[in-house]
Amino acid sequence: MTATPLAETAAAAAARPDDPTPGDLVALAAAVAGDAGRALALARQVGPRLAVPGRGRTARRWALLRDLAAADLTAARVAEAHTDALAILAEDQAVGGRTSLDADRAAAQLWGVFAAEGPGVRVDAQPAGDGWVLSGTKPWCSLADRLDRALITAHLPGGGRRLFAIDLTGPHVRVDPPTGWYARGLVQVSSTAVHLDRCPAEPVGADGWYLTRSGFAWGGMGVAACWLGGAIGVARALHRAVRAREPDQIGLMHLGAIDAALTAGQHLLDAAAAAVDDGRADGPAGALWAARVRAVVAGTVDTVLTRVGHALGPAPLAFDDDHARRVADLQLYVRQQHAERDDAALGALVRDRKEWP
Repeated sequence: MTATPLAETAAAAAARPDDPTPGDLVALAAAVAGDAGRALALARQVGPRLAVPGRGRTARRWALLRDLAAADLTAARVAEAHTDALAILAEDQAVGGRTSLDADRAAAQLWGVFAAEGPGVRVDAQPAGDGWVLSGTKPWCSLADRLDRALITAHLPGGGRRLFAIDLTGPHVRVDPPTGWYARGLVQVSSTAVHLDRCPAEPVGADGWYLTRSGFAWGGMGVAACWLGGAIGVARALHRAVRAREPDQIGLMHLGAIDAALTAGQHLLDAAAAAVDDGRADGPAGALWAARVRAVVAGTVDTVLTRVGHALGPAPLAFDDDHARRVADLQLYVRQQHAERDDAALGALVRDRKEWP
């Protein structure tokens, strides 16, 4: 059975007088089937319909990201990055930002967020007349050759960094071809370097704002919602298997442990969403929430990948294209959580707390 092309399912959704429901969007995500072009088309639809975090509907936002990821991780990975950029722009406007970017127009474009740093390369910002220009190289820019605009961090003349919005389609931008992308997971969501040569840029937020704003932690938890969804997608293979034939005690043991891990991860995400919406996850408190959520959900992912692999053996990895792709996608995606290093960072956050646990 082949997946329905996204263009067909998107056209069907657009033909209805009402907007796509979350269920419609999840169906579109399933039709992505690892294709980046389909994922980008879906991201355009998800962007205007995904609630901005911190405004009373954060749990709904993360639930949709989770469900998209359970359907297809490429769909969720692309939609999360695009909608994170839109959330950053909304957060800037909420604190009195003076960017000229129109929210409706921004939502109609495809966005990336490029904030990674790499050895031997950097992007520098310089004042130019009434504006700014950026020059240098930014690594780890996913799908930069297929996006319209990006939010990108750059080093300032006096030290520190600032976030800027740039047009990726202009003559001052050159994107390396993805020839070095050898990943077996998220195969079409290639990351490469972007080279800027006095690229016009518009500042978003004040100096240092990108990393210190509350939304930085909230965005990190949105990524964890995608990891959880990816784990659900992998776990469903085991659930189908034990329902198709009578399982032994070992199969039931793995299924029970997976259920406990998924439930724990979901409950923590729900608690974090409530904290975001009622003001308990601002500033340093948000950083602690994010560190805990990402650690717990990454552990859940490890549990699911290990136990499903032990329960089902090599057959689905060798002969089930959908399952094999889900596993490879999730193994790569979850490595945005830096394992023991992030555990150490969490330990540093709780070390000096007077009341713990």
